[in-house]
Amino acid sequence: MSNGYFYFTEPQNEPVYAYAPGSQERLLLKQQLTHFKSVELDIPMYIGGQEVRTGQRIAIRPPHDLQHILGYYHRGDNSHIQAAIEAALKARASWAAMPWEHRASIFLKAADLITGRYRYAMNATTMLGQSKNVFQSEIDAVCELADFLRFNVYYLSEIYAQQPISPAGAYNRLEYRPLEGFVLAITPFNFTSIGGNLPTVAAMCGNVVVWKPAETQIYAAQQFMRILIEAGLPAGVINLVYAPGAEVGRICFAHPNFAGVHFTGSTGVFRSMWNSIGQNIAQYKSYPRIVGETGGKDFVVVHASADVDAVVANLARGAFEYQGQKCSAASRAYLPSNLADEIKEKLIREMKTMKMGVVEDFSNFINAVIDEKAFDKINGYIEQARKSTQAKILAGGHADKSAGYFIEPTLIEVSDPHFITMEEEIFGPVLSIYVYDAQKFAEVLDLVDQTSPYALTGSIFATDRDAIILAEQKLVNSAGNFYINDKPTGAVVGQQPFGGARASGTNDKAGSMLNLYRWLSVRTIKETFVPVRDYRYPFMKEA
Repeated sequence: MSNGYFYFTEPQNEPVYAYAPGSQERLLLKQQLTHFKSVELDIPMYIGGQEVRTGQRIAIRPPHDLQHILGYYHRGDNSHIQAAIEAALKARASWAAMPWEHRASIFLKAADLITGRYRYAMNATTMLGQSKNVFQSEIDAVCELADFLRFNVYYLSEIYAQQPISPAGAYNRLEYRPLEGFVLAITPFNFTSIGGNLPTVAAMCGNVVVWKPAETQIYAAQQFMRILIEAGLPAGVINLVYAPGAEVGRICFAHPNFAGVHFTGSTGVFRSMWNSIGQNIAQYKSYPRIVGETGGKDFVVVHASADVDAVVANLARGAFEYQGQKCSAASRAYLPSNLADEIKEKLIREMKTMKMGVVEDFSNFINAVIDEKAFDKINGYIEQARKSTQAKILAGGHADKSAGYFIEPTLIEVSDPHFITMEEEIFGPVLSIYVYDAQKFAEVLDLVDQTSPYALTGSIFATDRDAIILAEQKLVNSAGNFYINDKPTGAVVGQQPFGGARASGTNDKAGSMLNLYRWLSVRTIKETFVPVRDYRYPFMKEA
């Protein structure tokens, strides 16, 4: 029995290692990469604390090195989805009853394991499995994931401390319960940290979870799952399954104990899930929580007063880091006529310096896109631009999937601000630019707001304070994360809570206290010390 009030100090963001030439961390990471490439992992599912192997082994290959096999994962079927649900529900009572300080300790230990003993394993699995360069992996698979765990513990402790007032003669309190049932976490390929946060933030609140990662992220997901187990996560609290996504949704959404879904992925899939949940709403014990971050068509608006070099550097990073495979990546930019030529010239010059290749060569800024489906989709948009009279490819535009899924960073200038590459999410290293009359800044802000159904991230570059204020006002609903003189990517846990609205999701702000509220169900308890013993009120007495 816990008889103390436990305080968790507000954490600091995990420092990012530089991996500079000659550094110890660079040497250790290189050794870890070599080791993982020398062995083939046999990767099970984790259901009810058991390693589950089905014999249906699917090869995992680096997107940048298709001839190499990193290992095999065991694909599950409907029976494994059902088993994961049953294991979660079996674990629910004991997990919900575990004292908060002990639940917190598990996730804090996991964070220390990630940033300590397993730092290079988390980086190496992410780099090899998802084709991330060392910096993109470090800020994701180590720093952001550890930040999620540590800050979420702090935020939840702050929530638990929020209590109502109690007048004389009574004691009021709030009890923050987990949801009644199980939570389904469906996670994407592009961020190991998102893959770890979606199931753990719900579990931290006392919920039990079925976790379905993207197949192209399993190599890193299994590494994190093994860390959670080492940190002391009880059997059945989080169950990691590799079954087809459609079947996972069909079975989970039809279960009466389905309590919520934590999702990051495409807008189309999220809408389909919402529709399925709606059709099954009458059979659930409770109304499920539906939390999702979907997609973006993120903008950069450049004002006539902007610093050209700052614009160029942040477009280069914002559009092309991790091959543009971020829901926050800069995908459309609006350049003023007075600066456009200089920006284009300098950006093209910078793009020509970007090396592309395998992750083991740390001098490569660009690596491969995630798989053949993504390669074909991205290249399809580039070919449409190549053939159109309304678009011109200014740089890049070449693609090759003979050895890996490599697509050059590509810059497209359009004459029509509603050209397809300005409106549709591409999710690749493609930046489209439109040059506008520098005297029509207010009008271009309306264009930015009305062009895309998404509202995830966006940036304004300007030194004119009135222009910044106007952009803030006119683009108030255009981005859940708005940046001033910075790229629209790189939100940091505890600093820039992340999420957008419109077709970009439910804006529940991962990396903040707001997200945790969604995984809690509050019970109000009032205790009256001396109950009344007569129903009559004073006003009822005769004068």
